Amino acid sequence: MEAAGAEAEVRLLLQEARESIEAARSYRRELQQRLRGLHQAREQIKDSATSTRDVLEQHFSDLKGTLKKLLDERLTSLLQEVDVIEQESIKPLDECQKLIEHGVSTADDLLREGESAVDGDVGQQNEKLCNFTKKALHIQLDSLPEVPSLVDVPCLSAQLDDCLLTILKNQIFRHGTVASRPPVQLEEFVEKPGGILVRWCKVDEDFSAQDYRLQFRKSPGSPFEDVYVGSEPEFLVLHMDPHVDYQFRVCARGDGRQEWSPWSVAQTGRTTLVPHEWTTGLEGYSLSSRRNIALRNDSQSCGVLYSKAPTYFCGQTLTFRIETVGQPDRRDSLGVCAEQRDGDESLQRDQAVCVSTNGAVFVNGKEMTNQLPAVTSGSTVTFDMEVVQFGACGNEGGNFKLRVTISSNNREVVFDWVLDQCCGSLYFGCSFSYPGWKVLVF
Repeated sequence: MEAAGAEAEVRLLLQEARESIEAARSYRRELQQRLRGLHQAREQIKDSATSTRDVLEQHFSDLKGTLKKLLDERLTSLLQEVDVIEQESIKPLDECQKLIEHGVSTADDLLREGESAVDGDVGQQNEKLCNFTKKALHIQLDSLPEVPSLVDVPCLSAQLDDCLLTILKNQIFRHGTVASRPPVQLEEFVEKPGGILVRWCKVDEDFSAQDYRLQFRKSPGSPFEDVYVGSEPEFLVLHMDPHVDYQFRVCARGDGRQEWSPWSVAQTGRTTLVPHEWTTGLEGYSLSSRRNIALRNDSQSCGVLYSKAPTYFCGQTLTFRIETVGQPDRRDSLGVCAEQRDGDESLQRDQAVCVSTNGAVFVNGKEMTNQLPAVTSGSTVTFDMEVVQFGACGNEGGNFKLRVTISSNNREVVFDWVLDQCCGSLYFGCSFSYPGWKVLVF
């Protein structure tokens, strides 16, 4: 008995030791994970600090270069003004100087001739004196050119307002800020078929955002691209490949400001849900390259255009967006069904729920009393479903109930849809009697 008890005690101790070892391993893994998180945080601080230094140095270097260029251009302009004023002011003085110098030369010639006449030979003196007197009268020795006084000619000076330095100093001291955190951060990524719903939020309560700017890129080495600019704090990014990582970042523009805030920390999002696609080959419809847009063409052939596969699952939101409209018809339909059926002209049938272009709602072929607004260009119609009752799956006569919410133009209709058997996924479809209707599904 004692040996059996000792053996049991040893087994118990071994079990406790193994549990302690496993707990220690788990504890070590958690600590190592936190160390990696600390390393990433440290790297983010260091990398962002280095990047911020580079941005500041480059910006102020560009600013100094631009400022020097502007000052040099202004100096050149002012010096040119000085040259023009100097030249225009000197020109009349030069003309006056030429006139005076000509008068001095004439006076010199007259003096020489007069002195020669006075001091000359007595026999010719009368004739010389007569000629000199006539010449002196002709020259008008009492006529002198007017020389402007100093107060009447320009005296150039430079007027420089010292307050410019004060204004520049105040502007420079207020120019630029360093933020430890951006005012907005990415908050949530919600998977959608062929897309991701990206949500962001303000982390600086004092920041009043006027617009947001969302960018993404497919690989770390590629440049970011704008995907949304607007006032909403979320955006559905479509045309995304499933199981591929995309990087996102967001920034904001303050109320009344022109410049954008610093970018948020880039985060990675992905979708595992395959995109919704219309089935190909139906004569009455033309599809886009990604097969998520269907256009009712001019073909006389009509019928229901179904999805390529049952890609709608309960708990998701299925959205139809009307891109263009044609002539409406009461048989038109947008909706969801349990199975594809050839030969039907509309989803207004059994095992389907749909809304017509006039807003009428049909459940298993029966029109409901409640209606939605008629669809117009740009309208969106959304379907949300959740399971409220499971039946005997796979057995005929089983009771499988879904709670359906159809929304359009700020109105919604809620009802229970009873199916003969449980469906893990559903088809979607549309039908239009007349051409011109174009619908995007996502």
